[in-house]
Amino acid sequence: MSHQDPLLTPFTLKGLTLRNRIVSTSHEPAYSEDGLPKDRYREYHVEKAKGGVGLTQIGGSALVSPDSAPAFGNLQLWRDESVPWLRRLSDEVHEHGAAVMTQLTHMGHRTSNYTDNWLPAVGVSRVRESTHRAFTRPADRWDLARIARDYADTAARCKEGGLDGIEINAYSHLFDSFWTPLRNDRDDEYGGSFENRMRWPLEVIAAIREAVGDDYIVGVRMTFDEERPGGLTAEEGIRVARALTEAGIDFISVIKGYIDTDSELARMIPPMGTPSAPHLEFAGWVKRQLDVPVMHAARIADVATARYAIAEGLLDLVGMTRAMIADPHLVHKIAAGQTDQIRPCVGANMCIDGIYTSGASYCVHNPSTGRELQLPHQVSPAPVVKRCAVVGGGPAGLEAARTLAERGHQVTLFEASDRLGGQINLAAKSARRRDLIGIVDWRVEELRRLDVKIAVNHYVEAGELADAGYDVIIVATGGIPDVEVAKGSQLATDTWDVMSGAVKPTGEVIVYDDNGANPAVDAVEMLTGTARSIRYVSPDRTLLPELGTLTMTGYLEMLADNEVAITPVHRLLGIEKVEGRLKATFAVDGAHKTTDMVADTIVIEHGTVPVTDVYDDLVDGSINGGEIDLHDLLTLSPQSPHHNPDGRYQLYRVGDAVASRTIQTAVLDSFRLCSAI
Repeated sequence: MSHQDPLLTPFTLKGLTLRNRIVSTSHEPAYSEDGLPKDRYREYHVEKAKGGVGLTQIGGSALVSPDSAPAFGNLQLWRDESVPWLRRLSDEVHEHGAAVMTQLTHMGHRTSNYTDNWLPAVGVSRVRESTHRAFTRPADRWDLARIARDYADTAARCKEGGLDGIEINAYSHLFDSFWTPLRNDRDDEYGGSFENRMRWPLEVIAAIREAVGDDYIVGVRMTFDEERPGGLTAEEGIRVARALTEAGIDFISVIKGYIDTDSELARMIPPMGTPSAPHLEFAGWVKRQLDVPVMHAARIADVATARYAIAEGLLDLVGMTRAMIADPHLVHKIAAGQTDQIRPCVGANMCIDGIYTSGASYCVHNPSTGRELQLPHQVSPAPVVKRCAVVGGGPAGLEAARTLAERGHQVTLFEASDRLGGQINLAAKSARRRDLIGIVDWRVEELRRLDVKIAVNHYVEAGELADAGYDVIIVATGGIPDVEVAKGSQLATDTWDVMSGAVKPTGEVIVYDDNGANPAVDAVEMLTGTARSIRYVSPDRTLLPELGTLTMTGYLEMLADNEVAITPVHRLLGIEKVEGRLKATFAVDGAHKTTDMVADTIVIEHGTVPVTDVYDDLVDGSINGGEIDLHDLLTLSPQSPHHNPDGRYQLYRVGDAVASRTIQTAVLDSFRLCSAI
């Protein structure tokens, strides 16, 4: 690697020389199996090592004690059986030239009382935690002595497992709750004065140092400004950090904010629609106050910003964690002068929200992330070159064309409109989701690099495709809005009309959301600029069940700020015209009483209906009758169905042409199908 780029210069951290300044900071993707970093967890981090990262940190919130319950798939490194798994992971990461550390924590109040062993959550004081909903009991002295030993024993396991160091979590967990005035109301020797509030954290560090020795790397990832009335201020954060470094801490990873409510979490880990690197200058200020190396990660998603952070001396090491979830080979692409080929992080936060909505971290447009054991990040060449047609230029079609071209096939992409991107073009009209267009832009540039023929403004028909001699036809024609949810629903409009600007209601509007994802609330936000009043109605018992915390938070704030009335648990039964207006009838499922609401405009969001006319006309002439064998699909094997000996082409459907789903599923459909064609 060239050392001309500041990002690619080596950095020595307490005798450990990192090959560059780029770090994948601690985060929990919930890939653990039985609480251990087994094959899936290992391969996820090994891929980043293969991709050139200097340091990858595992185990965001890896647990040190059995009474720290795994609320979101946490590693349980307090268990002795973790050591051989850590050794295997560290050996493979080292083999590919990267260093590896882990974050350790006792979650304290930030967990659930109703998971794992169902032990009562323990905190510095009696606390109610908002997100995971635990009520805690105050830690007794013997608890604190035991947990300090647990930290030390777990650090020793990490050292035995070959990790290069550890990092203590000190933002809104047990460790830092002692020094923050927000949490600590103890009246014993662990509460009150600064010295008392620092007593237990310093006891933990002393225990760790005794267990691992002075040469082992021990850092802290801590918040320096809790941004809460009565919370830790930046100046107090510096005082804490200096006490920690005097006690033997080797590096600081800077956090700003506090974790309790969803809104606070979204400010600490900024989603799309927020400024780039919002805490970077603050981290640079922290670095100037301290005498140990400083790293920081918070929406540093692009190479230019990361390079600026290092070149200007704001940081010693820069975290590009979500950027490497999108593209684990980011560093090698920088070194090769291929930054234009880096798959961009668009900030959709499926990597974090997916833990709660899908059970694990995923990337909205890299289907291989978290699936490294099944879906390799790099596509292998096909043994036989085929002529392939892709119909539809939305995310499914773009990914199908890209993957087929990476395989070496000759590909033509047909798009009926004058612009590629499909439904993403509508979604990106939302100011908070404008960065989604990066999913389209990257693929369009990749298609150009791979010499894919692109035909826009070309409504291709089945006959043209059947007669052109294609070996493979992929139908990715997407869907159209489905408003047929109740009697009279043809009187309503749909969210597409709102987002495109075709409809701009000025009176009273009801938005009925029977999807529970982004589209309805995107439409609500668009309507706030024109409508006199808006009521959001949903049959769901919880708001936006398809969205995770970080994404949903901004929408909830928008609904409140614009005084949007919210009516959950009401299903639409019918719409009729009454004196020039629209009357909608709703009912709670199972109830006998109905509720009428009157508005000037009713907007319905109910997903999409697949567009299948081209596909339907092609089925009879296909070899496989359109069938996709699921075993072949999931094992990345060539599709085996052959039903028609007179068939001229293989035919497949992907994305919303199959069913109304998401960007991630559209991309996943195409990638795993086309990776084996």
